[in-house]
Amino acid sequence: MSKPRADTASARAPSPTRDRSGTSPLQAVCVYCGSGHGLNPAYKSAATVLGRTLAERNIRLIYGGGGLGLMGTVASSTIANGGRVTGIIPEFLRVKEHALEAVDDLIVTSDMHERKRLMFEKSDAFVALPGGIGTLEELVEQLTWAQLGRHTKPIILANINGFWTPFLELLAHMKAETFIRAGLDVKFTVVDEAEQIIAAAEASVLNPSAVPVGASIALF
Repeated sequence: MSKPRADTASARAPSPTRDRSGTSPLQAVCVYCGSGHGLNPAYKSAATVLGRTLAERNIRLIYGGGGLGLMGTVASSTIANGGRVTGIIPEFLRVKEHALEAVDDLIVTSDMHERKRLMFEKSDAFVALPGGIGTLEELVEQLTWAQLGRHTKPIILANINGFWTPFLELLAHMKAETFIRAGLDVKFTVVDEAEQIIAAAEASVLNPSAVPVGASIALF
């Protein structure tokens, strides 16, 4: 496996600075989301709010490196509000997903597996905004690893406008059919509003047994 390389854009304007509100227990958060915006404007609004919140809390965004759709929105919002962004993208998607050169740390990998490994290693928590099959696959991978005891990092499902409700219903169906069995519980945090995402992740780190305000614990 080749070593990932960091690409640095030249002649970038300095990012604006903001006062940071307190110290977060999170250094970096991985955000999974779509390379499109979806039909509901609430999805783009949520990505914008999340990016701003990451910047305000001085938490680095780790994401898939693209400039399109919700991926581009959350990254651009983080940058516009003075935040730090690491984009991780495989070489074959660099043009297709319009790799965002404005990030302060762009890592180009040899394949998808290297991309996902680095995103996991660099992150203290995971957030799933609305998205497609790729977003679903990345979310389910983190849930599976947590289910198998491979990590205890917070996983936050941003159920904006009920986007993930069918997925929650599918998990309930799997549980009812005993494919999710005792001792293999699937546990994560669900929020309905973008403003709740980072607070929920921080609360999960500080006290994993607590239920953050405005959030619910999904246990299947």
